Amino acid sequence: MAKISIRNVHKNYGALNVLKPFSLEIEDGEFVVLVGPSGCGKSTMLKILAGLEPASGGSIMIGDRDVTDLAPGDRDIAMVFQNYALYPHLTVRQNIGFGLKMRGTAKAEMDRRIDDAARILEVTNYLDRRPKELSGGQRQRVALGRAIVRQPQAFLMDEPLSNLDAKLRVHMRAEIGALHRRIGVTTVYVTHDQIEAMTMAQRVVIMRDGEIQQIAPPDTLFQKPDNLFVAGFIGSPGMNFMTSEVVGGNTPHTRIFGQDVPLHGVRPPPGNVIAGLRPEHLALGAGPVSFKVNPTLVESLGSEKYIYFDSGGQKRMRDHAEDETTKSMIARVDHSGRLDAGEEVTLSFDPAELYLFDAETGKAIGK
Repeated sequence: MAKISIRNVHKNYGALNVLKPFSLEIEDGEFVVLVGPSGCGKSTMLKILAGLEPASGGSIMIGDRDVTDLAPGDRDIAMVFQNYALYPHLTVRQNIGFGLKMRGTAKAEMDRRIDDAARILEVTNYLDRRPKELSGGQRQRVALGRAIVRQPQAFLMDEPLSNLDAKLRVHMRAEIGALHRRIGVTTVYVTHDQIEAMTMAQRVVIMRDGEIQQIAPPDTLFQKPDNLFVAGFIGSPGMNFMTSEVVGGNTPHTRIFGQDVPLHGVRPPPGNVIAGLRPEHLALGAGPVSFKVNPTLVESLGSEKYIYFDSGGQKRMRDHAEDETTKSMIARVDHSGRLDAGEEVTLSFDPAELYLFDAETGKAIGK
């Protein structure tokens, strides 16, 4: 195991800057997830860390070694790929032990490591099978086993669950988390799935357009997003955003859904802001701030429902621009009874749950 230190690493393809200066300190044994939309630079950063892509500048330390210019095989890391990268003509045992064989590991030691990894990953009964005889989840376990037997200083994982179906992804998330707790190897994991990031990581690095937006534990990202992008990216369904205006005075307030909403614990200057409210912070029935809506769509998920409703003239925001294509908003409510579109309902929220963002910069105000 080892600490990883990434300092001002960036990547250019000619005039195209795909990765802006990226700095991150990853502690020994930590599980860090890089997440963001396609093209944000997360996979590029992982490839640079693995030595598969040269950096245009900056430095990388793994443990006490500068590996910036070292070949992948000299970095003492193990990588798990999206497509498993198993050899189809080799058995599971041979696939898991392939790297050890190439390094000249003694047969007795190699067999011991393979058997240990197979037992941890519960693939002992499949050691004599070939990849085509395995399910997707079993193949992914074999790919993990090949990484484990290396006993590297760090694991690098590039969207390893994206080829699995939804149910199996949930199961493998739990397995990878349990595996990390058991062996404690420093892990850098890349995904575009914010649910994977939030459920697996000790810290999450949110990226956009080649730049870090926020680095924090999952709970902090959800409760205290640094900016509009992070607030909208984290959470399912995403946060509702609306243009609003702060009115000053002894009791600052803003007007949302036709209501004057007092602002608690924050005193932004008067002027335009973007207000944010998470769907799960809207409740059915009267509350501190109540308003009536006629749902345009109701989606039932069993014990809870998603209520889509018109914002009533309140302009919705997407990123930093007004979204004129739809003014629909979402409430995520606990409700097991019948609820129909078009049936007037009362929704409410606590003003303390309201988020405010600077209308110009998108930066969070007061959180």
